[in-house]
Amino acid sequence: MAIQLAAVHWVYLIFVVAIIGFMIMRRDTTLVCVAGILGIGLLATTSIEGSVSGIFNSFIYAIKELLGTILIISIIVAMSRILIRTGINEVMIAPFTSFMRTPSLAFWGIGLIMMVTSLFFWPSPAVALIGAVLLPVALRVGLPALGAAVAMNLFGHGIALSGDYIIQGAPNLTAAAAGIPVSEVMQASIPLVIVMGAVTTVAAFWLMKRDMRTGRWNDGLIEPIHDTSVGSAGENDTGNEVLSLASKRILAVAIPILYALNVAAMFAFNLQGGDATALIGGTSIIIMLVITMMTHRGKGLEKATGYLIDGFLFGFRVFGPVIPIAAFFYLGDSGFFAMFGEKLPEASNGIVNDLGVALAHEVPVNSVVGSITLTLVGAVTGLDGSGFSGISLAGSIAQLFGHAIGSGIATLTALGQVAAIWVGGGTLVPWALIPAAAICGVSPFELARRNLKPVVIGLVVTTIVAMFLI
Repeated sequence: MAIQLAAVHWVYLIFVVAIIGFMIMRRDTTLVCVAGILGIGLLATTSIEGSVSGIFNSFIYAIKELLGTILIISIIVAMSRILIRTGINEVMIAPFTSFMRTPSLAFWGIGLIMMVTSLFFWPSPAVALIGAVLLPVALRVGLPALGAAVAMNLFGHGIALSGDYIIQGAPNLTAAAAGIPVSEVMQASIPLVIVMGAVTTVAAFWLMKRDMRTGRWNDGLIEPIHDTSVGSAGENDTGNEVLSLASKRILAVAIPILYALNVAAMFAFNLQGGDATALIGGTSIIIMLVITMMTHRGKGLEKATGYLIDGFLFGFRVFGPVIPIAAFFYLGDSGFFAMFGEKLPEASNGIVNDLGVALAHEVPVNSVVGSITLTLVGAVTGLDGSGFSGISLAGSIAQLFGHAIGSGIATLTALGQVAAIWVGGGTLVPWALIPAAAICGVSPFELARRNLKPVVIGLVVTTIVAMFLI
């Protein structure tokens, strides 16, 4: 049965195209998203007050949907602050340094350690956690600083963040926009993340070795920047002078064990999505509080609040640009009914679903077209340097194409997520590369240039693989 499209469907589609256009031009999309919400609200409510109120209510709806993700990231960043200040991170990473005896071992060693650490701490905190310890070791054995930065980027901001299997921030966002369970997105993303990660890292390593042999390697060195300040929680004390070496060693062993127990509990009790995130978040809060009290002692109560404030500032700074765009794209599904009620034509299943059904009746869509489209959409939305602001769009378009094709919503959603995060999460956009570039003392523009060929090759191969998985 064909769906009768109304004006609200076309307005939504026009603004989706407009948002993509603004992202291509590297312009901010907040104004466009608000205008889209206002336009849809006018058509849905036929009243000025209803549409204007819809803007604010849609922001509240988006924040409610994103709040768990914002909180877990903020909490983990808060915990990472105290780990850095106390030097526990150095003790945690130190055993791995004995394995880095050649440039090749250093490249893969830094990459794999970065990947594992990023799964629990997210890449930006992970760069600070391991960069200061592993970079000197890598440089001593002959790995260029730019090579270390490439490894950190591709394994952390690429592989770990695009899958995000522990914290589950990215799959939660894309699954919500696509209207499917987060477990389906995570399962569908496994082969895509493996292919993308393997192709990209191998290509980057081969290109690095080739250019070093032929003398075409440019390390892009600048003056190293090591900023370990932590704002309100870290003024006028170092923490290292308070916490003993024995305590650091005990905590360096206890923390990985606690997270390993978390992972075991996820498998044992089938915890996914919000439940898994809550377990990690609660554990991280306890770790942060215990270490803060041990380190700062009499000032521990106040310092604990300071670390949390630092974490929340980071979380809302990262997700501030995400809220307006998420507010708009949530209107494509359940958000519309929550904001404006049953204002769509009879038999409607939401704006995106309706467009997908209409597309299936009008345009021949197949797995090839769908895969290429989702990769391009993900890559374009990543141009803003966030990686997260566009994955809601990727989920919505994946839902549209999945319904049109008749299958593959989860695979298309995962493909859009992988493309968006690899491009915008910190591997290609120069202003998103600053954490790794700064800790390694290299130019973010040179790092982006070095990552370009491997990431493009990986996206092409991953897109082809996705065509066969749909």
